[in-house]
Amino acid sequence: MARVTVEDCLENVDNRFQLVMVAAKRARQLATGGKEAKVEWENDKPTVVALREIAEGHTGREILDEIERD
Repeated sequence: MARVTVEDCLENVDNRFQLVMVAAKRARQLATGGKEAKVEWENDKPTVVALREIAEGHTGREILDEIERD
C-alpha cells in the first residue's frame, strides 16, 4: 500500500481546506455504507480510502455539490 500525500490530493482539489471537506464527506459516505468505494479497500480505514480516491482522481470538488438525502 502506497502512502497518500497531501500533494498527491492537491493535484485534483484546489486547496487544503477544500481537500479536508471533500475527504471528510467521502469518508463519511464510505463509513455509513452510502456509497461504494471506487478503489480497493486493502484493509484501510474510510479516511484513507477517501484520500486514495481523491489522489487517483475518482473523487473531487463535485462531491460537495451533491445533495444528501436524510
